[in-house]
Amino acid sequence: MFSFNIFQDIPRSFNKSFTCYSISMLSGNEREDVERGGKIIMPPSALDHLTRLNITYPMLFKLTNSAMNRVTHSGVLEFIADEGKVFLPYWMMRNLLLDEGSQIQIESVSLPVATFSRFQPQSPEFLDITNPKAVLENSLRNFACLTAGDVIAITYNKKVYELCVLETKPGSAVSIIECDMNVEFATPVGYKEEVRKVEKDEDMVIDPAVLMPEPKGFVAFKCEGNRLDGKKKKNDSSASDAPAVKIPYQRGIPDYDYQIGTIRFFRYAKPKATEESKEEDNFSAFSGQGFSLRAK
Repeated sequence: MFSFNIFQDIPRSFNKSFTCYSISMLSGNEREDVERGGKIIMPPSALDHLTRLNITYPMLFKLTNSAMNRVTHSGVLEFIADEGKVFLPYWMMRNLLLDEGSQIQIESVSLPVATFSRFQPQSPEFLDITNPKAVLENSLRNFACLTAGDVIAITYNKKVYELCVLETKPGSAVSIIECDMNVEFATPVGYKEEVRKVEKDEDMVIDPAVLMPEPKGFVAFKCEGNRLDGKKKKNDSSASDAPAVKIPYQRGIPDYDYQIGTIRFFRYAKPKATEESKEEDNFSAFSGQGFSLRAK
């Protein structure tokens, strides 16, 4: 008797080596959408291989550069590459320390769903963005997963910003497809807080009396005035000969002789009535005679 397994020729896992190139080497295509995301382009044979496997969806892959001992993770965007080749975003090739035509190992994996991630902008210019969390959330829609230690690139207002993935939870590599993830930002690289210079006033001694107003009242204007036509002011002689009038103490000036713990009640006497005010006080509201409607 002969026994055989009908599934012995069906592969159980995807783990192959490919020659990698950047997206700019993809002939006849200008794929800016690939550069802005975290997905790769693979050959059709890889799709045929993956469809015959019992893998979880969405398809996620572990990319390994064995020569430099560098690892990252990505999703797949399309299966249109030439056989034996894969096309990666430029920022991903930099993380893996790959050159054009280098060999890379790609393996299908299953990653946990992300719950938390922490990013560090690589330039203080990232602080110029009004709502960085919204910009990052919109950019991460082109990514399938995140790997701690990677430096990803996002584009906003035709400008590229790089962010280092400092931490991810619940693992060092997570899937960010249809997840509720909390995001935090670390201090950008090269950011320096403005240090205010505090001048030492040890050598400067200022008399407090100079800063205080005169206790006898505030004088609004002490200078002399001049006419625009060049003529002399009227009553200059009388004004110069007149004695200086002392301005009485005005309300609103603080009491600099105040002692803590005391309360003062200021009572102001009613001004004496002048002759004009006396005449006004003699006013009577009604001085006519009254009459009865009934004739007596």
